[in-house]
Amino acid sequence: MKFAALATWVLAALMGGYLLATWIANGGLRPRSGDRPSRFAPQLILGHGGLAAAGLAVWVTYLFLRRPALAWSALGVLAVVATLGATMFGLWLRAGHGQPRGRHIAGPQHAAEDHFPPPAVLVHGLFAVSTVGLVLVTALQAAR
Repeated sequence: MKFAALATWVLAALMGGYLLATWIANGGLRPRSGDRPSRFAPQLILGHGGLAAAGLAVWVTYLFLRRPALAWSALGVLAVVATLGATMFGLWLRAGHGQPRGRHIAGPQHAAEDHFPPPAVLVHGLFAVSTVGLVLVTALQAAR
C-alpha cells in the first residue's frame, strides 16, 4: 500500500504540474488585458502545489524511516492539500470552463484555468483521491 500511495502521489503531482504549467502559460500569474483574471489566487494554486510537494517529501521520509508519526503527518498535510484542491475544483466547475453565459456577453473572455482540459482535471483528481485513501490505510496499518 505504501508504494501504491507513492505511485499515485507522483502521478497526481505530474498531472498537477501539467495543470500548473497550463495555468501559468495562459496568464494565471499576471492580469491580461481583454481576458478575465484568474479565479485562482496565486496563493491558492501555489499553496496547493507547494504543500503537496512538501507532503510527498514527508511521505518519502516515512518510507525510509518507517515512523508512523510521519505517515500521519503526511496525511495531515494531504488534508490541507485536498481542501485547497476541492476549493479550486469548485471554482473551476462553477465557472463553466470559460463558456459565455447570458445574452449580454460581448465576446469570449477566458481565465487561465478555463484552458484546463477536463480529462486532465479528472485524472489529477482521481489520483489525488486515491492517494488520500492509500495514505490513510497505510497510516492505520502503521499505527498497529
